Amino acid sequence: MTTLMKRATVYFDPAIHRVLKVKAAETEQSISDIVNEALRHELAEDQEDLAVFAQRAKEPVISYEILLKKLKADGKI
Repeated sequence: MTTLMKRATVYFDPAIHRVLKVKAAETEQSISDIVNEALRHELAEDQEDLAVFAQRAKEPVISYEILLKKLKADGKI
């Protein structure tokens, strides 16, 4: 099965590009493979974060001012 790939132009900081080239050579991967893997990882983390936000959406909200007062009353600040 062939996976269709889309082409894009990405401009890297020269230092990052050097690191990518070295890593690609050492791991015998293409720069595209490394970048795709990194983006998949980041997007998966975003998905996890959104799931946590959804789970916590019904938690009570407390203002910063009230939180500080509570901390002071509890002797924590």
